[in-house]
Amino acid sequence: ICKNCTIINDDAILALISIEDETVDLILTDPPYNLGKFMEGRDTNLGQLRGNHFSATDWDHLGYEEWAMKMDEFLENSARVIKVGGSMIIFMSLIKVESIIQLAQKHNFYYKTTGIWHKKNPMPRNMNLHFINSTEGWIYLTYKKKTGTFNNKGKVFHDFIETGLTPGGEKKFGGHPTQKPEAIIEHFVTLLTNKTDVILDPFMGSGTTGKVAIGLGRKFIGVEISKKYYQVAKSRITE
Repeated sequence: ICKNCTIINDDAILALISIEDETVDLILTDPPYNLGKFMEGRDTNLGQLRGNHFSATDWDHLGYEEWAMKMDEFLENSARVIKVGGSMIIFMSLIKVESIIQLAQKHNFYYKTTGIWHKKNPMPRNMNLHFINSTEGWIYLTYKKKTGTFNNKGKVFHDFIETGLTPGGEKKFGGHPTQKPEAIIEHFVTLLTNKTDVILDPFMGSGTTGKVAIGLGRKFIGVEISKKYYQVAKSRITE
């Protein structure tokens, strides 16, 4: 597809099995938050949106135990493919952060910190019901070492990232319901990797991580189970 990228249309765990041991420098990914069943009973005016948003993957309609089992398997295979000292950033709902940390530590990932992405211009949905949802969490881990690549160049970086929602110019690439702005991905790629490093996104959606990784001179492996978004990502990364 492109000189420095491999893009796979398959289930994340099945695709991970095919990747060679200790070949990845950074896993940067936004897996399903498994909020489908949780949201069904909530007091919300998101009926139509919820149906669209959570239909993207079956992982969002699992019972907690089954979801945890899948995430455990994902982290087990991630531990096999990542290099010692490699880094991982996982976006995750704040109510699931502790679960992910416990599973990751089981597979020799070292917990560094939990950070926040604050969306400066969230949609004001449910504004008359409760606080507007304007934050998502991200978890920073390293594998078998307490410190990995961190290109801060003497500058201070907070565990707090603030941007607007994904701009329309990026949303034209398929409009994935959980698409992250390129600016956030660029932030992590620049800090946590060097040129020619290999970045893996097993839940690549519309290919934001791949687009940024290739643009910054890194190598990329991406996996997407949806045929629709796989095609979107392929077109976007290779344009």
